[in-house]
Amino acid sequence: MTKPLNLCIAGAGTIGTALGNVLAVKENLNIQLLSVEENVVSDINDTGINTVYFPQIRLNPALKATTDPEILKNSDVVFLAIPSVAVVGYISSLVNYLNPDALLVNLAKGFGPDNDTIVENLKRIVPNPVCTLKGPTFAREMINQMPTAMTVGAEDPSVFQLLANIFESTTIHIDYTTDIAGVEILSILKNIYAITIGIVDAHFDSPNLRFMIFTRAFNEMRHILLKFGGRQETMFRYCGIGDFGLTALNDLSRNRTLGLLIGKGFFSDDISGKVVLEGRIAAGIISEKLKEMKVPESEYFMLNELNKIFSGGYNVKRFIANILNNEDKKEISQS
Repeated sequence: MTKPLNLCIAGAGTIGTALGNVLAVKENLNIQLLSVEENVVSDINDTGINTVYFPQIRLNPALKATTDPEILKNSDVVFLAIPSVAVVGYISSLVNYLNPDALLVNLAKGFGPDNDTIVENLKRIVPNPVCTLKGPTFAREMINQMPTAMTVGAEDPSVFQLLANIFESTTIHIDYTTDIAGVEILSILKNIYAITIGIVDAHFDSPNLRFMIFTRAFNEMRHILLKFGGRQETMFRYCGIGDFGLTALNDLSRNRTLGLLIGKGFFSDDISGKVVLEGRIAAGIISEKLKEMKVPESEYFMLNELNKIFSGGYNVKRFIANILNNEDKKEISQS
């Protein structure tokens, strides 16, 4: 009989709880949520409900939670389901607990310290194999057992096989690429350009215009992806067009919602500094990196226009016209 795998999901928020609940149906997996929120851990263990994040969902009885990092010592796979700004610091503080052979799976979408990707940061601080797992995944859908797709980014194909075995016979479907950088960067870019689509939809309820800008945004993402060392083919995996489409076009998306608020005029200079959504933070970082690379601004014009909004003093009503005019000029210059 095959020995059960020990899985730790670091983070008992929405995505961690949803993932754990999906996997808890499998008898060959021992799953625990590791959390710093004692009230969440108590609720899950005592009532079978995560009352903070999913107060109306009864969890699988096999799903348990703990605040004790000792479980990391026996974990074969550790899923990192905590906010992007906290992942690297969190793992740094727990290095001595980690099973050195455990696979670390990054679910967070954003930059780590020094404005490098989270996977790049993790590889510098742990000896463990590290991969990334990203895709169009709303936790609310996942926990309700709706089919969900994600992309595994890993150097070693055996990592994909391991995760494929873990997710087999569940509602989570995966594809695979060795383009780790591409998967990480696309998960960041999709948040930025979802804000743009939100701004467009706030001004015009026009499918024609929405998908014109969607197409141009996707193309601008392609230019940036290649500059960051990603591969174009990765855009057509779940982590690419799938995640961008979900985030840009669905009102459950926080970054799209930010775009809608901006477009409706609710994003004032007074509150701009308080907004900490991934897309807003990443927009400035990406822009600065492109400038350091001396990439022509025409290749990320839409991103620059968005950063002008975040800087304040920008007439949002001109946003769409500026984008359209720039693209028309590019087409003429290239013809």
